[in-house]
Amino acid sequence: MSKNIFRISPGFEDIMPDEYKELVESGPYGKDLGVSDMGTFKELLEEHPLCAGCGLALSLRLILASLPNPEDTVIVGSTGCSALAFPQVAVHNIHSLFGNQNAVASGLKRALKLRFPDKVKDVVVIAGDGATADIGLDMVMQSWFRSESITTIMLDNEAYANTGGQESGMTQQGAVMNMAPKGKNFPKISLPEIAREAGCSYVASISPAQPKRLEKMVRRAILTAREVGPSYVQIFSPCPTNYKFKPQETVSRIKQHQKEGHYQTKEYINTAAQEYLASIEEGKKNE
Repeated sequence: MSKNIFRISPGFEDIMPDEYKELVESGPYGKDLGVSDMGTFKELLEEHPLCAGCGLALSLRLILASLPNPEDTVIVGSTGCSALAFPQVAVHNIHSLFGNQNAVASGLKRALKLRFPDKVKDVVVIAGDGATADIGLDMVMQSWFRSESITTIMLDNEAYANTGGQESGMTQQGAVMNMAPKGKNFPKISLPEIAREAGCSYVASISPAQPKRLEKMVRRAILTAREVGPSYVQIFSPCPTNYKFKPQETVSRIKQHQKEGHYQTKEYINTAAQEYLASIEEGKKNE
C-alpha cells in the first residue's frame, strides 16, 4: 500500500488540526516501530475517556504499538469500556453490536481478501470479556471452528465494568462485585484452553505488566492469523473503579495476581504456526 494516503494534500496544511499533522509527520505508519520505541513517535491512542488507571487503556496503548502493519489493519470492537476509546484510535475501526464482533470481523476479512487479493490486510478483534466469553462466545467459537483468518484479543477486566460491575464468566470465583455482593459462585472460564481446542493455531495469555512479551505475542498472533489460522490473545486488564483499588496500583495489582497464580502467562502454538513463525523470526535474526 502506498503511504501517500497519509500525506496532507497540498494547500490544506494550514487548516488541518495539529494532532493530525503530528500523526502524519510522527506516527508509526510504515516505520516498523514497536513498544520499545514508545516515547519517540505519536501513538495511535493518546487522550481517551477511560478511568484513571484503567487496565484496558494501558493494554490498548501497547496493542496498538505492537501492530505489525497498522496502516493496513482494521480493528473490530464491541460494546464495552474499550468501545469508548475506539473513536480516538488512529486506525480503521468498526463498532459492532454486543457480542457479534467475530461474525463482523469474519465477513470483513473475507471481503478484504476479495477486494485486495494481493495486499496484506489484518483484521483484529478487540473486545472485553463480556463480549468475548459470555454474550459473544457462540460467534467467537464459530469463527474459530471455521478457521477464519482473524485475531481475537480479549481485554480481560474480569467484569461487566461499564454497566455497574456485574460478574462475568471471567470473574474469579469468590470475587465480590457491586452487583455480586455475596461473591461469584463459579470459577473463571479457561478461555485459552477453549480457544486451543476450538481450532486456534496460536493462543496466549499475558498482561501489560510485561510489555515486550505482550508485543511479541500480539505480533505472533496477527502473523499467524494471516497465514496459518485463527489466533487468540487474552490480556489481563484490571478495573480500578469496580475492584476499588487506587489508579496507581494497576500494575502492582497485576503482578500480585500473577505471583499468586490467579493469572498465568501462557502460550500455545500448533506445529504449522511454529514452523511459520520460526521462518519469520529466524529471518529477522539474520538481517
